[in-house]
Amino acid sequence: MTSHQNLMLYGKLSGFRLLVLANRLGCNTDFLKDLHDRLLEGLEVAIARIQTIMELEWSAVADEFSAYQLYYEAEAFGQFTIDLLDVLEIDVGTYEYRINGGNWINALKADEEGVDIEYPELMALTENELGSLAQIMQAITRETGIPVRAARVT
Repeated sequence: MTSHQNLMLYGKLSGFRLLVLANRLGCNTDFLKDLHDRLLEGLEVAIARIQTIMELEWSAVADEFSAYQLYYEAEAFGQFTIDLLDVLEIDVGTYEYRINGGNWINALKADEEGVDIEYPELMALTENELGSLAQIMQAITRETGIPVRAARVT
């Protein structure tokens, strides 16, 4: 991305942060307040990463090490996702999974009938469960390219 694109992204993320703050005021459940808080945290992380990238862009002109840092920051930002509820990681090589960064759990199940692999699944929250936050999440993804997900492990 160019400096101009990063500045535009910074502005969009900051605007969405304000929108989420304002929308949080209308929350009537602790669950929705928590989801808003998690989205705010994710947006703040994204804003901080964009700020770092913009700073590195200026440094990269004069410093080769900053150019390498800029490359890796930009690559990492390209993989950035905001997860509001559960995160499920699956390692198909070892047949293990973990939920929300916890301990790895073996997905292999063996009994007299043989061996089976049972991974849990993520079930996305419905628009009804998310309320007005659903539209904001969709707008963030559409406008910034950063996926925002809210799902439960089942």
